[in-house]
Amino acid sequence: MTVKVDEKKTGGPDEALKLENQLCFPLYACAKEVVRRYRKPLAELGLTYTQYIVMMVLWEFGDMSEGQLGCRLHLDSGTLAPLLKRLEKTGLIDRRRPADDERMLMVSLTEEGAELKIKAREVPASMRGCIALPDEDLLKLKELLDRALKGMCEGAPR
Repeated sequence: MTVKVDEKKTGGPDEALKLENQLCFPLYACAKEVVRRYRKPLAELGLTYTQYIVMMVLWEFGDMSEGQLGCRLHLDSGTLAPLLKRLEKTGLIDRRRPADDERMLMVSLTEEGAELKIKAREVPASMRGCIALPDEDLLKLKELLDRALKGMCEGAPR
């Protein structure tokens, strides 16, 4: 997605192909950099960034189906299933199929997974300042990204 450019003022139709005119590139680069900066504090918990966001959802909402978890995190089952298997192997979650609906896969925290939340409380503070913007701008950026994500997801097939 490009930022709208005036071809007459900027030099023609190739302007839309310049990296500097892309909205997607700074979003991608910032997201990649933020995730990279999470590596050190998450390594101390034994988690990857994607595992961390799964754990955050389970800490906040408790047991849920794999499908509900995928919807919340915008992850498809091809990405989520192996991730959950690894979390189960490390003893942080349990996965089980309810007797009344074996097509569904329920995910829940183990005692060890619930206790990890205490150590994880330090992660947000350690990430403070990761993006060098004033708090007011960070709040505005979060709001804009939430609105953009919501707009992209409304009506989109899942």
